Amino acid sequence: MKNNIKKIFITGGAGFIGSHVSEAFFNSFKNSKIIILDKLTYAGNKAFLKSIIKSKRVKFIKSDILNTKKYSKYLKNCDLAINVAAESHVDNSFLAPLNFTQTNTLGAHAFFLECIKNKVKKILHVSSDEIYGEKISGTCYEDQLVNPTNPYSASKAAAEVLINSYKYTYKKEIIIVRANNIYGVRQYPEKLISTSIVNLINNKPIPIHGNGQNIRYYLSALDFANALIFLVNKKDRGTYNIGSSYYEKNINIAKKICKIFNKDPDKFIHFTKDRLYNDKRYSVSSRKIRKLGWKPKRNLIKDLPSIINWYQKNYKKFKKK
Repeated sequence: MKNNIKKIFITGGAGFIGSHVSEAFFNSFKNSKIIILDKLTYAGNKAFLKSIIKSKRVKFIKSDILNTKKYSKYLKNCDLAINVAAESHVDNSFLAPLNFTQTNTLGAHAFFLECIKNKVKKILHVSSDEIYGEKISGTCYEDQLVNPTNPYSASKAAAEVLINSYKYTYKKEIIIVRANNIYGVRQYPEKLISTSIVNLINNKPIPIHGNGQNIRYYLSALDFANALIFLVNKKDRGTYNIGSSYYEKNINIAKKICKIFNKDPDKFIHFTKDRLYNDKRYSVSSRKIRKLGWKPKRNLIKDLPSIINWYQKNYKKFKKK
């Protein structure tokens, strides 16, 4: 499959997840042209692409995904288009839900229409495990009905409904992925892990929603990017959960980070008012992709020291909201 992919277009490619995806595809598809689109909001930074941005194989376009006139021509003759662009912080989605609808739903729809117009051969859309909604017990499979519980997950679910319709209308090769919480370097300090690290660097307390008993599964950004490459090489279409087996309560993640910093969690963990609605647990089965031969290789606890080291050197690069 690699030899057939000569031109790859990636939206949101300078963000946290997108930059890892951009690097992974650049390094895996060594003869391919990589076109990266990013609006460069507070969460995106061209510096995250420093290892590849100067290559003659890379073209960077600063643009909103909705501004199709800015990038449509670059989709021509693309073998693969990957949509990573998204507003992703659930707290923000309660405060400005229409921003999430614009980027995650309308933006995704506009991008897919441009892909169809330009006859892009294969399309990969990055969704979220949160579209399934809260799962108190058991696990979610790809054929389960979705039940989003916040404006963020609703905007991602809506995008999937639109995108899925095109596999019938245009017989397009479309892959959709739904992943666990993704961790790694370059994540803006607003999610649990990145906020905990940056706050402790600055000797500030870690804010924890509610009682901290909410459970999340954690997947490395590196494992996620490799899963996308794996699927592109293996499959032409389908929906796949991508997940790890490692889960933890929010409060325990904060305590583990405090321990690495040698900080007293009783002094540095501060409980705050909970979200308007905070899913107690997410859980997806990744059996479908694992049967094809993929599995995660990294572990959050082993990775935390190197992630902390990165933030200690780079946290000042993040723009303020």
